[in-house]
Amino acid sequence: MSRLFGTDGVRGIANVDLTADLALELSVAAAHVLGESGAFDGRRAVAIVGRDTRISGEFLQAAVMSGLASAGVDVIDVGVIPTPGLAHLVESRNVDLGVMLSASHNPMPDNGIKFFQRGGVKLDDSIEDAIQERLNTDWQRPTGRDVGHIRRDERLLDLYIDHLVGSLGEQSLEGLRVVLDCANGASSVTAKRAFEAKGAEVVAINCSPDGLNINDHCGSTHIEGLQARVVAEKADLGLAFDGDADRCQGVDAKGAVVDGDQIMGILALDLKEHHRLAFNTLVATVMSNLGLLLAMREHGITVDTTKVGDRYVLEDMVAHGFTLGGEQSGHVIMSEYATTGDGVLTGLHLAGRVAQTGRPLAELAAVMHRLPQALINVAQVDKARAALDPVILHEVEAATQELDGSGRVLLRPSGTEPLVRVMVEAESQEHADRIAAQLAAVVTQRVGLG
Repeated sequence: MSRLFGTDGVRGIANVDLTADLALELSVAAAHVLGESGAFDGRRAVAIVGRDTRISGEFLQAAVMSGLASAGVDVIDVGVIPTPGLAHLVESRNVDLGVMLSASHNPMPDNGIKFFQRGGVKLDDSIEDAIQERLNTDWQRPTGRDVGHIRRDERLLDLYIDHLVGSLGEQSLEGLRVVLDCANGASSVTAKRAFEAKGAEVVAINCSPDGLNINDHCGSTHIEGLQARVVAEKADLGLAFDGDADRCQGVDAKGAVVDGDQIMGILALDLKEHHRLAFNTLVATVMSNLGLLLAMREHGITVDTTKVGDRYVLEDMVAHGFTLGGEQSGHVIMSEYATTGDGVLTGLHLAGRVAQTGRPLAELAAVMHRLPQALINVAQVDKARAALDPVILHEVEAATQELDGSGRVLLRPSGTEPLVRVMVEAESQEHADRIAAQLAAVVTQRVGLG
């Protein structure tokens, strides 16, 4: 069997790739593997389970809770909640396990399962592999009082919102007009409340989830509507979240996008100014724009780079004690407050920087000059072969030599989708587009499945 877990849990089309049976079996296997590893300290384990707003989350969450309870784990159902909210509760309530049903920014028909261990952190690869190996094996089933109890506790969502609001301390957002695009996802139950609690005037859009409209031409992956609304509302800034609210993208008062790299640059300078940027280091992935690295260097900030995936960013942060890291996509981890990327938390602190300095977001974002970038997602290819194909590797090397230090080339298989990403940065958009198109064509020719 190929590896079920990607860079962000197990994902697939709900009821096709990710069935109720698989969700139940994964939960049982996770309970056994973690219990036998000593993660439960030999006591009756407690798990918190939540979901985003997609309709398939209802039956998948029921399957997960059934699996955990059948394995003797007590379950707290928190309903709809952002992924970082669930991770925070796992840590702050000191429970043994968290399970989130979400496919993040993916289309509505998809769904996924993310596991969090004690402390609110994602599982190591080795534990995920052990869970997969344990699927559908025989086990001694508990009976009577030894089976798990399931209870609903939506009050925990309020504790998470209190945490978001409290992270800004005394900083007020009064005087700011903010448009929030909640992607008809999990931030629909948190973002507006948190921003209004800090005094912001809030216009919330795409904040009416019906189970079918999550990420549907809205949110951080479809930011055009937010851009237009910010200008129309004469707002100071706009913020777009994805389906499970672990991403945040910004929009300035003129409607220009402020992406994850720019947000990280703004927050890095803020933390450095307040002597809270540990080791004067920002953690980013290889997908971050070269302009971010150059800007941070100018301000005396080191950028540590990792593989793509917020789990790898977090691993680096934990290993070295860094306090800020993230991805261009808008996953930003502020380790003082969170164990994973938190879109609403990020947005609050970005807005807080605007309020604190009295400077518009566009001016703050100008800390870095973003090199023109072309990104092509090449679908219907054998992504495993792409990383080894000699012709593709030769073309990547030739493109790198052509750029001659004025840009860069990155080709990588997606960890969550069946495609290969081709990214090129160059001094001009035309140059980046041309090289990216050439490489994408080679990838399709060499490892295409059509």
